[in-house]
Amino acid sequence: MLKTFARATTPFIHIAKQGFPRSVSSIPISQSDTTKYGGKFTATLIPGDGIGQETAAAVKTIFKAANVPIEWDQLDVTGYTQEGDILFKQSIESIRRNKVALKGILYTPISKLGHQSFNVTIRRDLDIYASLVLIKNIKGYPTRHTNVDFAIIRENTEGEYTGLEHQSFPGVVESLKIVTRTKTERIARFAFDFALKNNRKKVTCVHKANIMKLGDGLFLNTCREVAEDYKAAGIQFDDMIVDNCSMQLVSKPQQFDVMVMPNLYGNIVSNVGAALVGGPGIIPGANIGREYALFEPGCRHVGKDIQGHNTANPTALILSGVMMLHHLGLDDYANRIHNAVKQTIKRGSAKTPDMGGTSTTTNFTLAVISNL
Repeated sequence: MLKTFARATTPFIHIAKQGFPRSVSSIPISQSDTTKYGGKFTATLIPGDGIGQETAAAVKTIFKAANVPIEWDQLDVTGYTQEGDILFKQSIESIRRNKVALKGILYTPISKLGHQSFNVTIRRDLDIYASLVLIKNIKGYPTRHTNVDFAIIRENTEGEYTGLEHQSFPGVVESLKIVTRTKTERIARFAFDFALKNNRKKVTCVHKANIMKLGDGLFLNTCREVAEDYKAAGIQFDDMIVDNCSMQLVSKPQQFDVMVMPNLYGNIVSNVGAALVGGPGIIPGANIGREYALFEPGCRHVGKDIQGHNTANPTALILSGVMMLHHLGLDDYANRIHNAVKQTIKRGSAKTPDMGGTSTTTNFTLAVISNL
């Protein structure tokens, strides 16, 4: 643990031996700040839409079997819940109170004008500014590319997702992309700190500064300035235009280590990354702020087409829960569950349809429990 970051009480995610990062940058959230009663932590649980209830049930069942000291404060908010609704407000307050949350994916209606995305609102209101998605091959789940292991870090609170758009004239819409030096520097330092503490060697800034010379130019130049502070630590830096990055990802993904980028690019690149190693069902993720940490699948698909079929792969939410346990300092529980998931996939006895098998979500859950 590096003593140069945050307070002495800062919990870091120690997952190196399990193939996860040892730490998620410097998260200034003391374990004593999280809600804990009778030796148990309380975490907010938002199952989400689509397959959310099924995958959340898998997590709860596995955690109970492993005797994890977690009490769930479950709130069944959906992507259709309005910002002014009581349940919407209760969900925000629950995360404020507990400091940590596990969340499925919430659907955001496309055609519903004026509807505020819960995902965007929660990141904005709680300043959960850094999204971390881990892209890594899993033994027992072969894909076209091997030796893929990189982290995608995206800025969560700016860019095109600020929702600042209007119709200036009938048939003419203006959508604002916001980039500030302050928040760009913050996410850049998050990325370099993450690389430094997890023995990563290189940070790549993904941008479109050749066209958006002011907005993405500011993002790129700020990342370059921050990179100078980490040269002595041996962290390399390069940059790549986002369209070239997309091609490089599908042709030679092994060249990437840590990637940092604005909001929209991060969303797209995360989906490409997920496809490289097997799909959205296995990709864990975290969203980190100064006071709060929210863990959710790294590839944001609700799985509405398979809802209720008991065929969803719960790995992404389980591993996101494992990251949450490490964050809370519950390393032994986290390692047991992660090892059980790895063994289940490696043995191939309970593959869900997305992994080329016929097992149900329930079968997969019971197999993980048997491997604890």
